[in-house]
Amino acid sequence: MTGMDMVRMEAPERVGSTGLPDGRRLAWAEWGPADGRPVLFCPGAGWGRTLGFGFAALAELDIRLISVERPGSGESTAMPGRTLLDWADDIGRLGVAEPAVVGFSQGAPFALALAARGITAAVAIVSGGDELAHPAMPLPDDVRRLVDLVATDPARAERDFAHFGSAETLWRLSVEGSSEADRAVYLQPDFAAAFGRALDSGFAQGPAGYARDTVLHFARWPFRVEELTARVHLWYGGQDGNSTHSPDHGATLAARIPGATRHYLPDSGAALLWTHGGEILRQLLASAPATPAQSISTSGRPCTDGYHRLP
Repeated sequence: MTGMDMVRMEAPERVGSTGLPDGRRLAWAEWGPADGRPVLFCPGAGWGRTLGFGFAALAELDIRLISVERPGSGESTAMPGRTLLDWADDIGRLGVAEPAVVGFSQGAPFALALAARGITAAVAIVSGGDELAHPAMPLPDDVRRLVDLVATDPARAERDFAHFGSAETLWRLSVEGSSEADRAVYLQPDFAAAFGRALDSGFAQGPAGYARDTVLHFARWPFRVEELTARVHLWYGGQDGNSTHSPDHGATLAARIPGATRHYLPDSGAALLWTHGGEILRQLLASAPATPAQSISTSGRPCTDGYHRLP
């Protein structure tokens, strides 16, 4: 599939939220067979749970795709001061047995945190946000200034990101700053409508969730990717001009992660989830152990008797 083909979009088949021991809730959406192999999706910056991918491959590959809204985004309860590993611990309480994981854009460090906690053995990072604060990472000047601000004054950086962030701003950054290959996808009416809904949902509680996520992305990560044991696939398009994804399209990150496979597509952009979704999922599942399917629990424990649906 190329970026000029029509992109198929589908609304979630199931939505719900799960209670955590501290009283917070995590909101989620699902596509594909309810008893399929779980693939947990960590979405991009400011997104709600409603934007999926790879729909044509879900039934074929028997995949249950689960998108979870991070705290403070969509309908997931806020958690001020949270860390990447707090996120991993929250996911560990959802009761999904050894999911494969996909992280897109700013979802990348959240996906890798799941690998660091041993929650997953197979990860696909797609157009992923790199560890920009790592000393080995070559950075453009504008990105370096943000990394330095997060390192020296994280509270101010979080306030600045909150002032900056909105659904409208993220839409402009994603579309107006993208390559021709990506605009061919993003401006398709069905995709644009679905993307707009996901951003509106993501900012439903305001910008604080996005701001915290962005600080965590630009800071040093609280785990060493050199120590990951999960099988990691890194997918980058040569026409992806977003320098906060990865200034070198994942080359340094791939060299740091033991056994990582870097898929570099020189003629593609950032929209690989929608132009190559089936291929990404096939490669991911080839690396993932087969595990029994479980429903997401409404109490934070595994369950097998259905879903807590939103009204």
